[in-house]
Amino acid sequence: MLLTVASISLREMSRRWVALLFVFLLPLVFYLVRIDVHWQAIRFLAIGVGWAMATLALFSHVGTRRLDQRLAVTGATPTALFLGRQLALMAIGVVVAGAYFALVAVTQDHLPRLHGVALLLTTTVLIGVPLGALVSFVITRELEGALALLSIMALQLLMDPADSAAKALPLWSTRELASYAINDQAGD
Repeated sequence: MLLTVASISLREMSRRWVALLFVFLLPLVFYLVRIDVHWQAIRFLAIGVGWAMATLALFSHVGTRRLDQRLAVTGATPTALFLGRQLALMAIGVVVAGAYFALVAVTQDHLPRLHGVALLLTTTVLIGVPLGALVSFVITRELEGALALLSIMALQLLMDPADSAAKALPLWSTRELASYAINDQAGD
């Protein structure tokens, strides 16, 4: 049943191709804004991937509640519904992360640990997808949930990473991966 739910979720999301296009474009904007400073570009890219995947997860979980009711009638358990949707979102996230890893590999030829960028982007997906799901359970409406994610990601971008409160933010843990991948030559 888990794979059935994942397959149905992928089919439902593929019908919203404009939304999927924006999932791909959001990280690109973050990356291109700072491409002149490679270490910032990669950190911003990771935040963009996390934000895009969290938002997709939020909208996916909120928007498919009627579909979940129909699937429950056919025998899908709440666990299968949740995990199947998460599996579908993770699959999309891996594609997004892979595409951006390829972009970084082509545009950043002086990175000491390119494999660290792959680990960074994958970890960001693994954090962003559950974050979006969590927000969808706490805030059950799309607009309000999207604004909550916007607030979280704005804090992620604006808060001083050395501040102890920054450690409570969802993508703080990826900072060390970014430092490893880019050798943190900027010293921040």
